[in-house]
Amino acid sequence: MKLSLRLILFLVAGITIVTFIVSKNEVRSEKRGLRADLVRRAEILSESLQEIVEPALEKGSREQLRHIVERFSNREQLAGVVVYDSHGEVLAESSSLKTKFDAPAVPMEQVAANPDGLSKFINLGSEPMHVYYLPLHDHGAVTGFLAIFHDAEYIETQSSNMWRATLWHVIAEVLLIVLITVLIIRWSIVLPISRTAQWMKDIRRGRVPPGPPEPKESFLAPFTSEVMNLTRSLADARSSAEEEARLRESGESDWTAERLRVSIRGKAEQGSLFVVSNREPFMQVYKGKAVETLVPASGLVTALEPILRACDGMWIASGSGDADRETVDEHDHVRVSPDKPEYTLRRVWLSKEVENGHYYGFSNEGLWPLCHVAHTRPIFRATDWQNYQTANQQFADAVLQEMEGVERPLVLVQDYHFALLPRMIKEARPDARVAIFWHIPWPNPEAFGICPWQRELVSGLLGADLVGFQIQAHCDNFLETVDAALESRIEWERFAVKRGGHTTFVRPFPISVDFRDSQRGPGEAQGSPYVLRSELLKGLGIKAKFLGVGVDRVDYTKGLLERLRGVERFLEKWPAYRETFTFVQIGAPSRTEIPRYHDFMQELEAEAARINARWQTATWKPIALLTRHHSHEEILPYYRAADLCMVTSLHDGMNLVAKEFIAARDDEEGALILSQFTGAARELRDAIIVNPYDVEQLAEAMRVALEMDTEERQARMRLLRNTVKHHNVYGWAGSLITELSEIRIEETQPELGHAL
Repeated sequence: MKLSLRLILFLVAGITIVTFIVSKNEVRSEKRGLRADLVRRAEILSESLQEIVEPALEKGSREQLRHIVERFSNREQLAGVVVYDSHGEVLAESSSLKTKFDAPAVPMEQVAANPDGLSKFINLGSEPMHVYYLPLHDHGAVTGFLAIFHDAEYIETQSSNMWRATLWHVIAEVLLIVLITVLIIRWSIVLPISRTAQWMKDIRRGRVPPGPPEPKESFLAPFTSEVMNLTRSLADARSSAEEEARLRESGESDWTAERLRVSIRGKAEQGSLFVVSNREPFMQVYKGKAVETLVPASGLVTALEPILRACDGMWIASGSGDADRETVDEHDHVRVSPDKPEYTLRRVWLSKEVENGHYYGFSNEGLWPLCHVAHTRPIFRATDWQNYQTANQQFADAVLQEMEGVERPLVLVQDYHFALLPRMIKEARPDARVAIFWHIPWPNPEAFGICPWQRELVSGLLGADLVGFQIQAHCDNFLETVDAALESRIEWERFAVKRGGHTTFVRPFPISVDFRDSQRGPGEAQGSPYVLRSELLKGLGIKAKFLGVGVDRVDYTKGLLERLRGVERFLEKWPAYRETFTFVQIGAPSRTEIPRYHDFMQELEAEAARINARWQTATWKPIALLTRHHSHEEILPYYRAADLCMVTSLHDGMNLVAKEFIAARDDEEGALILSQFTGAARELRDAIIVNPYDVEQLAEAMRVALEMDTEERQARMRLLRNTVKHHNVYGWAGSLITELSEIRIEETQPELGHAL
């Protein structure tokens, strides 16, 4: 209240002072204008009278002079006219002036010095007057003086009226501004602060609201943002503590973000962990002239960020945002994230030529189809291989530069883009513990032998102390490939490779999702999946009773065409589901610069259009193909509303969509149809496992999913959720780092040469 009163008093004083100064200038200007106008009228009148009075004065006719001054004295605001002789004696005077005042003496010397006339504002008695003197001549000699008197009181009256109007204007303005100020203070300051206080109180009591109390555009946004970060940190700490206490009480050992941080602090020293990936966890782009920060929805980011935050590590990645260069320091560093910096991102700049050859060429036209065995011929070009080597060397240089002076560093390399990197790092820093996780499948030795540079790739991977794959079968394939490609000793009992005095351990680490990330927040309504389903389909202009969903990048390895044909066969075999079942395929465009991906997008759209043309009606169609990027928040409602989710990859390292769907189903409803060729099929045994190449089996699986007994469906989903909950993404990261940190460097010494 005191703040509001002070603010109002300051506003009133400020407005009053400013209005007074402005009004004073306006009144002065208006008064000056009125006086100038009066002088101008007096000049005009004096010139007219001069032509008449001078001849009469020359004749010496006082009667004629009196007649002239009386004739002109009745004009508006004209107080009177006086004619003086050359000695200043009055010859003729208007009766209207004579009855009120005695004619003042004429300043003869001043008038004589101003032959064009002399203007003066004087007071006659108590009345303001304007007098205009003009000398009268006869053959060049001054024979008398003419004085014209105007009443100037109207100028003062008009000035007073202006001041009075200004006073009322100020009063009205002050009252209006005070009212507006009070409302602004209440709506923009008092209420937001009250909401923020209530929001903080709710968090302190353990009730976490769904979002911040004020919109981002509020001028209190910076304050709210900091308060939100603080309170959420406290809430997260409380939640983690409660979760850890619950786990200890129940004897469970589920991994959480907090447990992962605690575990890493004991294994990695401050600043000793380095993560390398092609995609950066945090990019900056221009939105108009402003710079916007984007955080990609990525399971990899979810898993690795707690590790880096725990030990203030460094993430080294390729800079891809158009504002990335403008936001780094002279060392190409940027702290992540801006509101709460906890680790460092080092950006590596690849030329367009190197990026095209390394990423689009060798990695995604060569290694990707080779490892997925998806009946798309891999393309290997010598120029792409050279660019792949160049990119790996650039990243190796960056990693080694950042590791200077760091004792016992841990390096975690991600995926098939950097197969050569482990050896490059290890040769320069034998004391470093290096791991690489290969996210995609590893094929059998015969398939991998297609690659012209298989020996160099395998040798590069064996530079690591630890090579991780999604499942044991991929580990087996890798060891068999090593046995076929290189001279080495494979220890099958330990799943290790000894070569050149260096030991590389090969282990399966099935990646997962953050189980809690997909859970409904405390402020989010539970709602019925039937109501949510109806709303989602209504937004697509479709009426249907049953909903199926698929979420994938538009990639030829995901079995999308086979999936749509399965839907078609399902509707052929069971016509009762026509106009009642719709399958929504969310397909994010991917790698469209590569011809195979561009062509596949067209094939997918054509197939969806063909199937829809068979059966669609004015209010229904069997397939809704949504080919744009969707955020995690946009996808979650489809997961929660779907009767079934189809994951029909032709070959996949793991497939996290299956696990995301399971994590989202806190109602323990919905059915998962899962390809037997995914890594997830090894863990998620209670899904409906299918061969995606068998269209009849896909159709039958859809019928089973829709007609399954409620008790069985819920029992399956309960078991699936327990699996994902106990084997979450934090467990993946914790197991990987724990295994790496326990490797004895003494066993991994010199002679890492390129013996091929």
